[in-house]
Formats: sequence, C-alpha cells, structure tokens
Amino acid sequence: MASSKSSNEVQMGAQGRLVIPARLRKALNLKPGDRLVARQVGDSLVLERREAIEKRLWAMFSHIPKEVSLVDELIAERRAEARREDVE
Repeated sequence: MASSKSSNEVQMGAQGRLVIPARLRKALNLKPGDRLVARQVGDSLVLERREAIEKRLWAMFSHIPKEVSLVDELIAERRAEARREDVE
C-alpha cells in the first residue's frame, strides 16, 4: 500500500497488535492511554474515539425536538402492539 497523507501500511504483530504510525498519532492527537472503539465496516477496520461516535449520534438525532421522548414513544408503541397481540 502506498503511503499518503491519510494512510500508512501497518503490520499486525503478536497477539493481533497494531502500531499506529507516529505521523497518524500526531495528526489525530492520539496519546498513550487513549481509548479507541474498533468496528468492522465491510472489509475494513475502523478505529475512532468514543467522542467522535457520540458526536455523530447526536447529529443523527438532532432533528428530534428536545421535548420529544423517544423512550416514551417506544414504550407506547410496544404497549399498543402488546394490546393487539392480546386481541388476536
């Protein structure tokens, strides 16, 4: 894999360990002890900070008014479904 500004080739070591190249650690301001979330996206491995995930989730649901409770809506929907099941 050719090196570019946003990618570097890394080799998996013993026990599945990867070393994030210094240039990427510096660019992403990663420090020893930082915790990253690993997830699979298709055939790719994505590492990201928990804060980035939280920010993305808040953005996904930002269109929902603050006075709306998704929990209350889910409970109401489940109760209505349970009532329909009892009738059948």
